[in-house]
Amino acid sequence: MLAAIVRDLGSPEQVLVEDLEIPLPAAGEVRIAVHAAGISFADVLITAGRYQAMPPLPFTPGTEFAGVIDAVGGGVSQNLVGARVCATAFGGGFAEFAIALARHASIIPAAMSFEDAAVFRGGHATACYALVQRGCLAPGEAVLVLGAGGGVGLAAVQMAKALGARVIAAASSEPKREIARRACADAVIDSSTSHWRAQVRTLTEGRGVDVVVDPVGGDASEQAFRSLAWKGRHLVVGFAQGEIPRLATNLALVKGASLIGVDGRQFELREPDAAAANMTRLFALYEQGAVRPLIGDRYSLADVRAGMHAASARRQTGRVVLVVR
Repeated sequence: MLAAIVRDLGSPEQVLVEDLEIPLPAAGEVRIAVHAAGISFADVLITAGRYQAMPPLPFTPGTEFAGVIDAVGGGVSQNLVGARVCATAFGGGFAEFAIALARHASIIPAAMSFEDAAVFRGGHATACYALVQRGCLAPGEAVLVLGAGGGVGLAAVQMAKALGARVIAAASSEPKREIARRACADAVIDSSTSHWRAQVRTLTEGRGVDVVVDPVGGDASEQAFRSLAWKGRHLVVGFAQGEIPRLATNLALVKGASLIGVDGRQFELREPDAAAANMTRLFALYEQGAVRPLIGDRYSLADVRAGMHAASARRQTGRVVLVVR
């Protein structure tokens, strides 16, 4: 099979495409004939050796993918062979065949394309976990979504609206703000300006927001935390800006606020039943048209390095997808 492989950590230029052995599923695993894979900023960080966890070298990158199960390991029902699924794994997705734990592969709706499915878990499952389990979002609460034009940000806008919240979407470019508008955000602000926090204050009549969804990090995090209302919750999803912020803990004290980590990978590992229930809920919302991933650029497996550069630059609107079949 053709697969991307990383033998030395570094930039996307370190990623090669080679002919490798087709992997065999072990007990509890399924093998998926990959049709599409999502290329995320996390994949770029893993390849560079800058992620919080690292697979041993050499490895095939790609943490989210979709396709058809073509083989199963011990303890997994043969009835799954032929099923259309989306899956996550800590690597392996940028290949013609990939291995995933059976419990981390979800059968997708008939109307869902493989491209949508490839990026659905990474964006929408993360947003659902953030807002439901970690943020305990209630209908009528105000949510500020940073990076609202990105994959997780857009998913958070859609999910928060589906949960009955009032959504303020922050994005740094007009095309990304327009995406948030189309996702029915109640208000959209320009996060590249120096006065965006004042806009949040005006939009909430001085009260602040109940929940911040933060996949961005950097300078925006402290400003967003300062925008929280009493007992607000700041959900740390990632650091797309590249800089991990340092927050003064007195801010949490005076606001009675919480800083809450959101790690979707650990959620799937530690709470598989809750994660599966979230996927069932999300698929129903997808079929209702309430949530939809936005596909931006598409690349072939041979052009995986260009796709990773695009995900790293974060200038595109919508998710970057690797089309394998």
